[in-house]
Amino acid sequence: MALKVIGAGLGRTGTLSLKLALEHIGLGPCYHMSEMIAQVRSHLPLWIESAKGNPQWDTIFAGHQSTTDYPGCMFWRDLVAKYPEAKVILTTRDADKWFESGAATVFSAEHRAMFDGNPMMAEFFRLTVFGDLEDRLGDRAKMVEYFNAWNQAVIDEVPAEKLLVYRAGDGWEPLCEFLGVPVPAEPYPRVNSREEMTGRTSQIESHAGPPPPEVLEASVREYLDELRLKAFPTVAG
Repeated sequence: MALKVIGAGLGRTGTLSLKLALEHIGLGPCYHMSEMIAQVRSHLPLWIESAKGNPQWDTIFAGHQSTTDYPGCMFWRDLVAKYPEAKVILTTRDADKWFESGAATVFSAEHRAMFDGNPMMAEFFRLTVFGDLEDRLGDRAKMVEYFNAWNQAVIDEVPAEKLLVYRAGDGWEPLCEFLGVPVPAEPYPRVNSREEMTGRTSQIESHAGPPPPEVLEASVREYLDELRLKAFPTVAG
């Protein structure tokens, strides 16, 4: 199955809400960092190989119609080349709010420390999330510059007819029009807030040392089930 939708927006721009939205309108399963961690034992090596220049896209995205968030967004150019018929969604938000959200979650020292004791996880995050950002994660001006430059590169390089620049607050209408699907009756999902994510991370951190892979997988699967129920209680129930 070829990807039909490629999310090029960085994490903390409503990407998990978009994942659930795409799945709800028939463009799932949608790959997301949560999916990687939920099958970390099998997918971690695939992403490391891909980041080192030996792409494993057919295996990673087998059965998926869409992708959003890290790690896929970091390879949006490769994925656009691999799946030329796919449409691209650039999720975005106010740059300063993006920095504040990231600094409290995925870029925080606490979050990074959770994986530092696992060499493969540390390598994965270095290759697929942090890259050359390690020395500027706490620098608002540099991170805002990075965020704006990232978004502009997507806008400059993706043909306008294949690109949707999307904020979560835009709701269903522009998303569904872009993808050619009906607008659902249910409200657009609003999930994975800063508080929800830090709460889940704290639960994982309660284990001494690096969390075992089976703990990561189970915790993220449980979290996804909780968020689906929150987003679409009638459907999920």
